[in-house]
Amino acid sequence: MEGEPTRIMIAVNESSIKKYPHPSISCRGAFEWTLEKIVRSNTSGFKLLFLHVQIPDEDGFDDVDSIFASPDDFKQMARRDKARGLHLLEYFVDRCHELGVACEAWIKKGDPKEVICREVDRVHPDFLVVGSRGLGPFQRYGDLLFHKHLQSIELLAHFVDIER
Repeated sequence: MEGEPTRIMIAVNESSIKKYPHPSISCRGAFEWTLEKIVRSNTSGFKLLFLHVQIPDEDGFDDVDSIFASPDDFKQMARRDKARGLHLLEYFVDRCHELGVACEAWIKKGDPKEVICREVDRVHPDFLVVGSRGLGPFQRYGDLLFHKHLQSIELLAHFVDIER
């Protein structure tokens, strides 16, 4: 009898260049790195957990050039944001299904570092993989490394050097 698969949470976000539904170079690189370096051919031994954190605008409005004339306008904006996040996650779920790797994906809103820590505490993955946008580990994730929620799991920061 085989044991439970190793659960790896991967924090993903949209491309700052191409926007939704395209994943960022960093998170796509972290995903590919996870497949190549950890999962390899042992697809049944792992379950990938994709977390996308949508960051609400500080003033509460995602579209400052839009005109809002009714409560439905705000509902439409919320539905649009959710749909964009779902399309982003669809990329990763589709790739996992092509490769035969079990996965789950979900969206949360808030500050990414806080939400990632809360979700790690709630889900208890074996590993957390994050991209870095080419920054060093303490520039981007230093505070995650010492967060109380993350002390019981391994944090695997994938660092992608982007040629310009």
